[in-house]
Amino acid sequence: MKSTDFKFSIPKTLVAQHPKLPRDESKMMVINRKTKELENKKFKDIIDYMDEGDCLVLNDSKVFAAKLFGTKEKTNAKIEVFLLRQLSQEENIWDVLVDPARKVRIGNRIFITKNLYCEVIDNTTSRGRIVRFNYRGDFQKYIDKLGKTPLPEYIKREPTDSDRENYQSVFAENIGSVAAPSAGLHFSKELLRKIEKKGINLLPVTLHVGLGKFRHVEVEDLTKHRMDSEFFEIPDYTAEEVNKAIESKKKIIAVGTSVARVLEANTTAGRFIRSGKGWTDKFIYPPQTLKVVDKFVTNFHNPQSTMVMMVCAFSDKDIVMKAYKKAVKDKYRFYSYGDSMFYI
Repeated sequence: MKSTDFKFSIPKTLVAQHPKLPRDESKMMVINRKTKELENKKFKDIIDYMDEGDCLVLNDSKVFAAKLFGTKEKTNAKIEVFLLRQLSQEENIWDVLVDPARKVRIGNRIFITKNLYCEVIDNTTSRGRIVRFNYRGDFQKYIDKLGKTPLPEYIKREPTDSDRENYQSVFAENIGSVAAPSAGLHFSKELLRKIEKKGINLLPVTLHVGLGKFRHVEVEDLTKHRMDSEFFEIPDYTAEEVNKAIESKKKIIAVGTSVARVLEANTTAGRFIRSGKGWTDKFIYPPQTLKVVDKFVTNFHNPQSTMVMMVCAFSDKDIVMKAYKKAVKDKYRFYSYGDSMFYI
């Protein structure tokens, strides 16, 4: 397939600018891959599609306040510093994006506060820089205090204090994402308690989501696309429980493309998964299939994104496109703060 095979349009009026609250009251389209039926439900109805012994696998990565704002030394030009990932904790070196990039060169210092600054030590891409911060203590406290929630560009408003909580799943624990694993945003604590009470295993994995989540695949030949590497971790307990469920012919339900990526990147012979941590740049697209995942919770994604391509690898592309067409007609809300899809 080619990248343009996944090209379609979404009305701007359907791009969600605010979250649906309560979380589990958002819409959910249920797509039956066998019967090809499409049903409109509420997200809280998802519990009806799970059975005792099934595994609900959740990405517990936590979004941090990655957008810092400062001024360039001497000129006082205003510069945005978007933290992507820390490369060295000891020296507090970060991979960042800067805006406007044309004003930021190697050797420049950008002051975030009177006493906190970063020095540009290398270039990576047109907007990318490697910077060293002068602070050597608990830098996360500074980020939490000074940074802003990194809402996606299609949310056309400034982040608010409420976004710090809303652009975060209720089970987020491990700090490291600069974009929310959005499929998990629909779960409330009450719904998770009901799911657990029904006998479904709630199992964590971690994948720190980067900005690559929002990029369109620009090359026509999908084999030439390269995914950004993202850090993952699968705990021993999660791998053991998933493998037990597979042996018992129970269902593995992935909450989001990030979870599916982690599981599918760590499969062994016989459809089992292995525990561990590392980096993955796995790109899943048709005609590939998903080996571990039986059911799939996800949001409505950008055209020509790696996420919609993965969904089409899990389900039939024609069914996926039919679901998107129905979602537009029925006025579903799209993208990170939007509604949900559940492929069964």
